[in-house]
Amino acid sequence: MARTTRQTGSADDPSAPEPPAPAATGGGLAARMLVLATVGFLINFWSWALLGPLGNTYGDELGLTGFQVAVAVAVPVVVGSLGRIPVGALSDRLGARVMFPLVSLLAILPTLYVGLGARSFTTLVIGGFFLGIGGTSFAIGIPLVNSWYPPSRRGLALGIFGMGTAGTAVAAFTTVALREAFGHEAPFVLVSAVLLIYAVLAWLLLRDAPGRVPASGSMLARTWNTLKLPVTLQLSLIYALGFGGFVAFSVYLPTYLVNDYGLEAGDAALRTAGFIVLAVVARPTGGWLSDKFHPVTVLTWCFGIATAMAALAAMRLELLPVGTVAFLGLAATLGGAAGACFALVSRMTPTGQVGSVTGVVGAAGGLGGFFPPLVMGAVHGLTGAYTLGFVLLAMSALAMTAFVWWPVGKAARAAS
Repeated sequence: MARTTRQTGSADDPSAPEPPAPAATGGGLAARMLVLATVGFLINFWSWALLGPLGNTYGDELGLTGFQVAVAVAVPVVVGSLGRIPVGALSDRLGARVMFPLVSLLAILPTLYVGLGARSFTTLVIGGFFLGIGGTSFAIGIPLVNSWYPPSRRGLALGIFGMGTAGTAVAAFTTVALREAFGHEAPFVLVSAVLLIYAVLAWLLLRDAPGRVPASGSMLARTWNTLKLPVTLQLSLIYALGFGGFVAFSVYLPTYLVNDYGLEAGDAALRTAGFIVLAVVARPTGGWLSDKFHPVTVLTWCFGIATAMAALAAMRLELLPVGTVAFLGLAATLGGAAGACFALVSRMTPTGQVGSVTGVVGAAGGLGGFFPPLVMGAVHGLTGAYTLGFVLLAMSALAMTAFVWWPVGKAARAAS
C-alpha cells in the first residue's frame, strides 16, 4: 500500500506529525478536476513546445548553425524545468486553483514575444527561455490529482494527467501548418488566446481537494527539506531519463529526421507527432500497470526495452520499417516509464510534500530533456552522424535498469 498516509514530517520539521490527508475517493468531482488539470497541462505544454517544430525554419531564416538551432529549441526546457521547483512549492502553499490560472496568464507574455518580436538568435533564446513557464504547470497538476484520488487509483489518474504532454504533439501537428497558412505569428497568437480562455475557466471551475492543508513555513525551507529526502534524488534520476528522453525527442526529433533522413520539415513534424502520441498514450498505461503490479517492475521492463531500442536506432537502419520500430519502441517505453515514475512518487512521498517533491523531480525530468539535444547537435557537428548519441542513450538506459531494480527497488519495498 502507499506510504503517503502514514509517513510523518512537515516542511520545517520532518519529525513532526503530518496533518491527516483528506479522504480521496476519486468520484465524479475528482474526475472533473482531473480533466480540467489535464487540459490545462496540455495547453501550457503546447505553448512550451512551439519552437521545436520550427527549429530548422529558424535555422534557415536566421542563418543559424546546427548547434544554435539545438540551443534555441532546447532552452525553453530550462525554465520549464527549474521553474517547477518553486512552482511545486507554491502549489503546496497556494493550491492549484490559484496557480493554474496564474501560470497560464504568465505564459502568454513570452508566447506573444516569440511570435511577434523574436527575429534574431538572441531574441529567440531570450523569448524561448521564458516560454518555458508553460512547462512548470506539471508541478501544479500532480499534487492536485494526488489529493483527489486514493492510493489504489493514483497510478492511473496521474498517468491520465500526464497525457497533457500531448501538448507537444499538438504543437508538432499544427505549428508548421498554421505558419504556412496564416503567417509567422499565427500559432503564437492562437496559443495565447487559448491560454487566456483556460486561465478564466480554471479560476471559475477548478477546486482544490476538500480539507487541503496549505503547507507551512518558507518556500526555501520546504525545498531544502525536500532535497534531503532520499526518495527525491532517486526519483529525479529516473524521471530525468524517462521524461527527459521524451522531451529530448519531442524537441529534437524533427531536426534529426531532416538532417539524417532528408525529410521535409512538415513530414518530420508529423512523424514526431506520432512519436509523441504513442508516448502520451503509454504514460497512463505505465501508471495503470503500476497499480496492477508495482512501479519498480514496470520501470525495470521499460528501461530494459529502451536499451535495446536505442541500440537499434544507433545502427541507423532504413527508416521503414526498422528505424520506425526503434523510435516507436522508445516512445512507448519512455512514456511508460514516466507514468510509472509518478506512480512511485505517490507511494514513497510524504503527503504534505507531494508538490515540492514533484517540483524537484519534474525539474530533473525537464533538465534531462535539455542536454540530449545539445549533445546530439554537437555529436552531429563533430562526426557528421548521430550514432554516438544513441550509444550514450543505450548505455544510460542500461544503467538505469540496474539502478531501478536494486537501490530503488529496495527503498520501495521498505516503504510498502
